Amino acid sequence: MVTPVSQRDVLQRVDQFWSLLDEMSQNSPGAYKTFIERQLQQGVEHFSPPKPHCCLRTTIQKPNEGLLYVNVCGWKRVPAPTSHIEPVPLCGGRLETIDEKNENYYIVDVAFNPEVLQRAEGDTQEKEQIHLLALCFIQQQHRLNLSQHFTIPKAKLKGSELDMKCRLMALHQSNSSNPKPKPEPAPSLLQQISSLRMEETKEDSTIQLSVRQKEAKARPGLIEVISCTESAQPQQPKHHITVYSDSTDTSRKLKLRVELPGVQSVSQCRLSITQDDILLEVEEMYYLHLRFPEAVNEETCHALYNKKKHLLTVITSIL
Repeated sequence: MVTPVSQRDVLQRVDQFWSLLDEMSQNSPGAYKTFIERQLQQGVEHFSPPKPHCCLRTTIQKPNEGLLYVNVCGWKRVPAPTSHIEPVPLCGGRLETIDEKNENYYIVDVAFNPEVLQRAEGDTQEKEQIHLLALCFIQQQHRLNLSQHFTIPKAKLKGSELDMKCRLMALHQSNSSNPKPKPEPAPSLLQQISSLRMEETKEDSTIQLSVRQKEAKARPGLIEVISCTESAQPQQPKHHITVYSDSTDTSRKLKLRVELPGVQSVSQCRLSITQDDILLEVEEMYYLHLRFPEAVNEETCHALYNKKKHLLTVITSIL
């Protein structure tokens, strides 16, 4: 039986840990620097988005005929196989139907650990096995009958990176032959401690924005699926967009205000932005994906979170 831990006990442990860090910084600066750098690097890898690797084009024969694009991407949240005889872990997103003026098709995404894709680059046979493994997984996960023939378009990605990430992060039911999928790694201890510390000490804080840039041998039949930890259905927060002229110059700006009741710290928020849209995620609480009414300069974007009012304000210049 697991004994529940109270918030007071957690905070006491946090204070003890910070005391140990203070002592380490004074008595062993080198070890302290190494520890901090390692924790920061783990945090960066944990929250890094999936990166497109290649796109496969094939056809669905059953239950509904149609063209299918499979985006194969590298994602550090997917663990690498521990040896060449172990199954290759992969993660799949939801299947979507896209209706465009010139083309109607289906699209789905499959993520491998970047090391798996990099290792396969130097071996044509291994690369083909990775592609076949992705198609086999799609057939099992979505109960499709795919053509045995596929092509590789020149473009690495069909659609946008934001849409690819949304499909992979969406809650889905995995059809897997492995009854024990591996969960993604938990945030590092330092990340959790920093979050608690910020909730106690900060009132208004600036959020760091990420700007999205546009950019062992696999054995057929060995499929291992990992599930994402986003198990709760987040809700869309109340928000308001305004466009106004800056009184100091002739430029025009866009302001987005988002109400986030229940959010106690900026460390809970993840923001990413392009010229055309913005994505806000608060794990298990809020999810907001907006298209801007006009193209913006994402390099000028900054955000401020008011802890007392639970209000996030994002301001950026319009191109």
